[in-house]
Amino acid sequence: MFQKEKLRREYDQKLIDLMESTQKDWMYFSQLEKMSYEYDEDLHRLALLAKSKYFFLFQEAKKRKISLR
Repeated sequence: MFQKEKLRREYDQKLIDLMESTQKDWMYFSQLEKMSYEYDEDLHRLALLAKSKYFFLFQEAKKRKISLR
């Protein structure tokens, strides 16, 4: 029983860390896209991909009932 809770906490923390790094990537690409003078399709795709990853992880955290205190 204790092993299961320990594993759950460990993987919940890994999910939170992954969400934070993905959110940073999303914000970075979004800011870079706003600061660029010309439209760059590759940069736009990277921003959309990072956003999609973040919201997928967010939904997973919601399913697992993880709170970011």
